[in-house]
Amino acid sequence: MRNLTLKQFRAVEAIVSHGKIINAAKVLGLSPPAVTIQLRQIEEELGLQLFDRTNEGMRPTAAGLAFVDTAQAIEERMRLLADQIDAIKGVRTGSLRLGVVSTAKYFAPRMMAAFMKDYPDIDMRLAIGNRAETIARLKNHEVDIALMGRPAKDVPVRASAFGDHPLVIIAAPEHPLAKARDISKERIARENFLIREPGSGTRISLEIFLSELPGRLDDLGIEMDSNETIKQAVMAGLGIAFISAHTIAFEVEAGRLVILDVAGMPIRRQWFAVMRTDHAISPAMATFHDFLMRKGAMYLPLFGKLYPDPEVKRG
Repeated sequence: MRNLTLKQFRAVEAIVSHGKIINAAKVLGLSPPAVTIQLRQIEEELGLQLFDRTNEGMRPTAAGLAFVDTAQAIEERMRLLADQIDAIKGVRTGSLRLGVVSTAKYFAPRMMAAFMKDYPDIDMRLAIGNRAETIARLKNHEVDIALMGRPAKDVPVRASAFGDHPLVIIAAPEHPLAKARDISKERIARENFLIREPGSGTRISLEIFLSELPGRLDDLGIEMDSNETIKQAVMAGLGIAFISAHTIAFEVEAGRLVILDVAGMPIRRQWFAVMRTDHAISPAMATFHDFLMRKGAMYLPLFGKLYPDPEVKRG
């Protein structure tokens, strides 16, 4: 395997990403025969087939997946080397790929803007997705740091908390429980919940919250694909929702939503900056991580404006 080249690793990665040799060749700026030759040389070197050739395209074998994982790690190390060379030269440049769960999109842009103002020469890219998509990007080395409420468990990661993440239950202002006080868990559980997809951070927290009520998790509620859709549905009177307080500041201040006074709430979680433990920390990553630890909480929506005295609600 000592004869493998960086071009060959990139060729395999392109085939996996684009499904067909002709598509990979276009991305690489090569002819399809040239890519085919590279693939044949790699397979001869390894003594294994990296792809199954199907009518639908090239499907990576177990060896192919292992090969592309190494290719991604090599690209990551090359980026790190470039950043480290710049750091040695004293140049405050580099690149940073930030992934955030969809709930964090309500504050991540302001956080990025503040960081980029202090470090204008660091090239920053943002990827927003649900929890599963963000974890997949961590797995595939597509992001350097991810912001999420619950660190991934099936990826080797280090997680650093940088701010509180309160979770609340919301309703339309005209909901019968809008002015009720100390609503019990048993009472709120009888309501129709509007929920995110399985595996989302808020849904996991809701499942934990209701888990002690027999049978309640069997029919949790109506599933919707985004916080924005859920908020609109709650305002329309379709039900109530268990949601991050950081997603509803505008609507609550405008009087379009209310936070229900439920016993034991708000539930207080934390926001985490998550990095793979097998990902070497570049100067840009270290700089952004330090920024989050010092200033990250400043860019979270102020929960006190929504809940005048949250300390009372610790349950």
